[in-house]
Amino acid sequence: MWVLGGSIQERDDDRIYNTSPLFDRTGEMVARYRKIHLFDVDLEGQPPFRESATFTAGRELVTHPMEDLRVGVAICYDLRFPELFRGLMALGAELLVLPAQFQHQTGTAHWEVLLRARAIENQCFVAAAAQWGEFGSSEEPRRSYGRSMIVGPWGDVLVEAPEEGSGVWFADLDVSELRGVRRALPALEHRQLGITC
Repeated sequence: MWVLGGSIQERDDDRIYNTSPLFDRTGEMVARYRKIHLFDVDLEGQPPFRESATFTAGRELVTHPMEDLRVGVAICYDLRFPELFRGLMALGAELLVLPAQFQHQTGTAHWEVLLRARAIENQCFVAAAAQWGEFGSSEEPRRSYGRSMIVGPWGDVLVEAPEEGSGVWFADLDVSELRGVRRALPALEHRQLGITC
């Protein structure tokens, strides 16, 4: 099987990146994406998040052919930046993959809505694996949202994990359905503001 290796710390000289490696069926790493948008936020009732204190932002969009479709890679907070996903689609992505650790506070309000929006606006499948549960120190407890999800190009949720609990969930991705959606509603061909808009 193909495996997206979640999100790991990658050192490159004096820099550390939040990186998602993609492995093919032979176990070879064929692509890696370095997270572009770092999570520097101040959520009410929580200690601040400062990814930029540890990580360097990546600079490149990453897609790779995978069997009969092209996959585009993003990580967590990137989900809030539609231009990244439009860029991946413009590079040929038909499946957008996103390992994530959304905060419970933002996840309850935005997780599903943003995943469905990225699928609809780019007429792509979106597969998002989400961390769940409590983490951090007892002085600064935090909680992840969970609800891993796969969304179809029409915006329909194909499969969804619960908010908490480990497991494996599957969905059949029909590439002919995706291409049919793009033919029937050719919004991607009607773009007027350049290749990535």
